[in-house]
Amino acid sequence: MAQASLPPYYNISPDSALAELGDPVATSDFAHVAEVCTRGREDLMSRGHLLDGKKSLRLFSTWEITKYLIPVATPHFRRVLKANPNLPQGESETDGGAKWFTLDEVLRLRAHFATEGSKAKEYTPYRPKGLPAKIAAVANFKGGVGKTSTAAHLAMSAALDGYRVLVIDLDSQGSMTSIFGGTVKDEWDTVFPLIARDYATDLQAENRRRADRGDAPLPLDDTMTEALGITAQDITQKTHWPNIDLIGAQLNLYWAEFQIPVWRMGLKSWKLWDALTNALERDGVLDNYDLVILDTPPALGYLTINGLTAADILMVPMGASFLEFDSTGRFFDMLHATFNSIEEGENMAARALGRDEIRFEWDAVRTVITRYDSGQQAELASLMQAYMGRFMTPYRQDFTALVGQAGEQVNGIYEADYRDFNRETYARGRETFDQTYAMFKKLLIGSWRRDEVAAHAADTKS
Repeated sequence: MAQASLPPYYNISPDSALAELGDPVATSDFAHVAEVCTRGREDLMSRGHLLDGKKSLRLFSTWEITKYLIPVATPHFRRVLKANPNLPQGESETDGGAKWFTLDEVLRLRAHFATEGSKAKEYTPYRPKGLPAKIAAVANFKGGVGKTSTAAHLAMSAALDGYRVLVIDLDSQGSMTSIFGGTVKDEWDTVFPLIARDYATDLQAENRRRADRGDAPLPLDDTMTEALGITAQDITQKTHWPNIDLIGAQLNLYWAEFQIPVWRMGLKSWKLWDALTNALERDGVLDNYDLVILDTPPALGYLTINGLTAADILMVPMGASFLEFDSTGRFFDMLHATFNSIEEGENMAARALGRDEIRFEWDAVRTVITRYDSGQQAELASLMQAYMGRFMTPYRQDFTALVGQAGEQVNGIYEADYRDFNRETYARGRETFDQTYAMFKKLLIGSWRRDEVAAHAADTKS
């Protein structure tokens, strides 16, 4: 009987290990690794981009439009195009072949069907008039749970549905920015100047009060002065999606995590957690979009706190594993400790001064299981569902071949051309994200409807 081979960690030769070890790594070597990664990143991102270096969005076929985007039968869709030559007619890659349309053309066609088509069909998504955009944050401090991909696909799903979307990348790693082909030179192209402007605005108000009292003003440095002239519109960039705009991120944004507490120490009355909320409201951002998606860093720092405070809806992705369940529980524990501490500190002062107390509130908070394998994780996922109850959506985002391939590229699943798969693989992969979006859309519509009912009740009462 042949002797079983030993595990690979036995009989390792010290001399062989030394030969493979290589020279010690110095600080300067990190710069080399960063530089080659930058070159590789640019190479990968250039694939699928146009000649001018900008990212491009694929075309959509008649089959795809009538199956997923506009609820009409394919023959009827073709008849409408034939009867309305002023509408986009699409392009064929071969004589007599399938017609393909840009997303901008799809949006124009959807608007036509919404005006001229059956009133019983939902050609455009629910959006109450007179109410601001909703803000959704995707957050968890556990890495690898699909946070950025979930945020990106919610943005893309909403855009395909017809909503106007603003994506804000709060993570200095800039992965969301890469997905949408953003270009960010430094921190001044990120949310940093918006947060700095909020601080500077409060500082100016404090100096006016100090002047009234005859006190010396607090210093307003060059950073504050420059930030006062920057609005959200100045740092918002278009993407290759016609109805998705982006405020991007890059490494220097992390400086905000060090600067924000310094500003807070200099002006303790500054409500640092409201800086992003105030900026979006001051600049009318919530009137220009239907939905704002925030991708947060994998840590409960000052940028994440700003994102969570601004959010109406909080989505928390996590995997169906003990470690991710445990980590997510600790994340919620930290959320409670952080926001409870702010409430207690602020409300103690509010009560002493006879002012209204603050209370943080979200329209909805849901965890969602991502990269789900029903064959291996069903029992644990059900146990997690039993414990978390209404805070976990019963829908679980399956991991499929399409999900895996999209994750290997600088693309979202909705940017994948179904001709690169068989239709069954594409439909199965897309279905898992369509279901995720359907779950999210219910939260979105429900929260808007609650606001709409409340506004109507207030008008009736007055």
